[in-house]
Amino acid sequence: MNRQILITGATSAIGSALALQYAAPGACLILHGRKKDLLDQIASQCRALGAQVSSQQLDVRDTQALQAWLKNLPCLDLVIINAGMNTHIGPQGQAEPWDEVDALIDVNLKASMLIAQSVLPTMRERGRGQIAFMSSLAGYFGLPVTPAYSASKAGVKAYAEALRGWLAPEGIRVNVIMPGYVKSPMCDAMPGPKPWVWTPARAAATIRRGLDKDRPRISFPFPLNWGTWWLAVLPAAWSHRIVRWLGYGA
Repeated sequence: MNRQILITGATSAIGSALALQYAAPGACLILHGRKKDLLDQIASQCRALGAQVSSQQLDVRDTQALQAWLKNLPCLDLVIINAGMNTHIGPQGQAEPWDEVDALIDVNLKASMLIAQSVLPTMRERGRGQIAFMSSLAGYFGLPVTPAYSASKAGVKAYAEALRGWLAPEGIRVNVIMPGYVKSPMCDAMPGPKPWVWTPARAAATIRRGLDKDRPRISFPFPLNWGTWWLAVLPAAWSHRIVRWLGYGA
């Protein structure tokens, strides 16, 4: 029986690694991305591994086009909502450009919520399905260098955890993925230290294991995930001092 898997943001570092991780005979991959050439390349690589693949080039900020596309998809077994972007403060402490903040909230948070709401009706009818949201360790405690990104990922985390509690009795699994630093152009562009950087392939393998085991939170790497969890638990004044000491503040 073929497994229908949707991955948004499949042209990103983690997204493409996830596509290759799931590509195998019996898998029906639906890959989304904004860069057509790269999307076609990833789709070809997945087909070479035995998967059936369809792809869609789409800007998730176009809500009408996004809803229309999702409405026509087959019943999905696994949805990995991975499309995302980042922005950060300037080198002299300038505020994040508002047009970038506006786009970031649309992509990281609003589109994630819309995708989930769009695929849920058929999952609820069948009484099964799995939705994975891509948050970040920055969702535990906001980093001064990436305030909008941190806010969006905190929102994704809270939304995913709320959906898990709501939908678990219906047989629908919801997971939140919280990576640390994964080698990518987006990671390279972020200011501040980048400890324990993982390769996309390693991150994708860890994510798949966590989804197979239905872990509520899939966070990595240790000990960075443990440390960021403590930032959310400690008194805020302590956490801010620690963050500045680590090189993320002025």
